[in-house]
Amino acid sequence: MIRPTLTADGTAVRLPIRDAITAPLLDALAVAYIDDADVIGQLLTAHGTAVIAKDMAEVITDTAEYERAIRAAEVDGTRDALLEELPIEHQLDPQYGPDAAIALATRLTQHAAHIRHQSTKEPRT
Repeated sequence: MIRPTLTADGTAVRLPIRDAITAPLLDALAVAYIDDADVIGQLLTAHGTAVIAKDMAEVITDTAEYERAIRAAEVDGTRDALLEELPIEHQLDPQYGPDAAIALATRLTQHAAHIRHQSTKEPRT
């Protein structure tokens, strides 16, 4: 479960996903690459190329909206193809039962309330 914390400066709520989501995803990608470097390498190259094309379409001001949509769809497609090479648990969004979801929401709310309270305090003179 992701446990929200405050940032070091206390101005934002941090959701530490590195250990819960990012690290296992990168580990699975590395193992998939070892299992079939050619396929994973081609998928990573295709995805990287699609991401760069989408970024370029977004920053060029006269790009047609339909072209931006096509580039975004290409990125979604290459990302999906890459995810399909990973174990199923990395293809799904995190899911929380009612109690865990309430606990997460409560922690988020408590941290946000603390930040709001700190930012609205009268400055000491």
